[in-house]
Amino acid sequence: MPADKKPATPDGDRIAKVIARAGICSRRDAEKLILEGRVKVDGVLVTSPALNVTTNHVVQVDEKPLTQPDAARMWRYHKPSGLVTTHKDEKDRPTVFANLPKHLGRVVSVGRLDYNTEGLLLLTNDGEIARRMEIPSAGWTRVYRVRLFGKVTQAELDKLATGITIDGVKYGPIVADLERSKGVYSWATVSLKEGKNREIKRVMERLGLKVARLIRTSYGPFQLGQLIEGQIEEIPARLWREKLGIGRKKRADHD
Repeated sequence: MPADKKPATPDGDRIAKVIARAGICSRRDAEKLILEGRVKVDGVLVTSPALNVTTNHVVQVDEKPLTQPDAARMWRYHKPSGLVTTHKDEKDRPTVFANLPKHLGRVVSVGRLDYNTEGLLLLTNDGEIARRMEIPSAGWTRVYRVRLFGKVTQAELDKLATGITIDGVKYGPIVADLERSKGVYSWATVSLKEGKNREIKRVMERLGLKVARLIRTSYGPFQLGQLIEGQIEEIPARLWREKLGIGRKKRADHD
């Protein structure tokens, strides 16, 4: 091959990305569907996510062809405690998606909130956008209000700012500011960027504290604001596209 000639790039997009963009699920979950033998292209079973497809291909998930994706949309949702952030729960607990208005159609969440965690949950009908927002490299800060049970000082909370390792799991820096204390109960504002599973509860337990209530108030530039529990509100496309830099990227592509 001549030195100035680059290898040809396959046409189209990775199949998991196409499935995610259609709003079926996240890209990661789309890869699982492929490995479970639930995806076909032009009638042929797909066995690996390492496949590019174009608009000329017919992609099927569970024997149903992908429909033309709707315009990408995003919502803010005030998740109540007592809901699982999944489409189907193996323990038959109530889920976020079963409690959403039916007119929304199929949506996915940007990350997850634990069963007992309340507050801001972002939803979108575009799985690729969800993935783009939740990966650690996006670097978006999640902010929570936390009610703690147990005696604690600001000096103890400051120890979390350099990160902590628990049972072999390394947690990144956490900024925790003590708001007020009364007896053995306290309120604190906690900011972090990774959002590992049950992260706040585990690091607080390491300090001898129990999380009595956990409310997410913001995710990156998006705020819970005045949404009441269970309320959902669409974010104007102009606003979230600006925050994600989608509009700027498109303009740059045409410069």
